[in-house]
Amino acid sequence: MAGFVQIIEFKSSRIKEIEELGRPSRTEGSTAPTFRRIVAAADRDNPGTYFTIVDFDSYDSAMKNSSRPETSEFAARMAELCDGPVIFHNLDVLWEDTGNGTANG
Repeated sequence: MAGFVQIIEFKSSRIKEIEELGRPSRTEGSTAPTFRRIVAAADRDNPGTYFTIVDFDSYDSAMKNSSRPETSEFAARMAELCDGPVIFHNLDVLWEDTGNGTANG
């Protein structure tokens, strides 16, 4: 397996507040974050719908990150700024292509 990706799907009319909230909590705190990369995206076809794509080395690494107090606090505060439930998609990566002619997995 090439890794683990978590996609967080949510709707919000307060995206700027969510962006501000997320900046410090992702990298500061009592324990280091375990993600490799985070991408925030807006759905062009559904205004007000957003996705956060978080890349991890493994499922275990993702769960370790989820147990960080900073992550739990961010998730609770973010949920308050959302217009409905937050949906989590937990995906095992089967393979990936880095665009340089090599595929991993």
